[in-house]
Amino acid sequence: MQTPPIVSKQEWKAAWREMLVKEKAHTRARDALAAERRRMPWLAVDKDYSFKGPGGQLSLLDLFAGRSQLIVYRAFYEPGVFGWPDHGCRGCSMVADQVAHPAHLNARDTTLVFASRAAQADIARLKARLGWDHIPWVTITDEFDADFDVDEWHGTNAFIRDGDRIFRTYFINNRGDEQMGGTWNYLDITALGRQENWEQSPPGYPQAPPYKWWNWHDSYEPGAEPDKDWARVSDAGEAAFRGSVGA
Repeated sequence: MQTPPIVSKQEWKAAWREMLVKEKAHTRARDALAAERRRMPWLAVDKDYSFKGPGGQLSLLDLFAGRSQLIVYRAFYEPGVFGWPDHGCRGCSMVADQVAHPAHLNARDTTLVFASRAAQADIARLKARLGWDHIPWVTITDEFDADFDVDEWHGTNAFIRDGDRIFRTYFINNRGDEQMGGTWNYLDITALGRQENWEQSPPGYPQAPPYKWWNWHDSYEPGAEPDKDWARVSDAGEAAFRGSVGA
């Protein structure tokens, strides 16, 4: 293996600063792409779809769980998939291993659901064995996967609702799915984004100061105002961060 040069601390820091400029440019470009994504046209979903969950039959609207946005990842776990019945697709399983606690998405009025064609008994057994109990996971029973481009390959669809009307807002698959699992990456593919006031979003979109809404995943309360003590701490932290080299 041909390794890079070995340098002094000062030389290493200079190289890091040079790379940081490029990384920050990449971050700004990613933010700009997400802003364009929030301006994507919406596609009305006029067909009824049916799923099975732990409690019985569910509609696509039910999957929102009362929230405004829905993210559905099509995971391949079913007869014919490599690893069945002990495992799902290796790639889909890696995605499941990376999924952050959905309470943070829920706090942004967004629900995450996995969907497969395996029966609920099989899904429940797999979730319990591999530690995926925090992921809502339903059974596809109709043409949902074919209609939303995930019948032959994994993919993540984003939806939004206006009352009972549902719209498809985005779709990502192939290598785009590699980055899925983290709260921020999920929010960045939604129509409303992270809903923070630094984002370039269309007028009227919900936005609030960053950091303030963050909480421990077992401590979110719907409709609660940001904790004043945490707001003070986060303000101080943000001020220090903005003054640092990496800001």
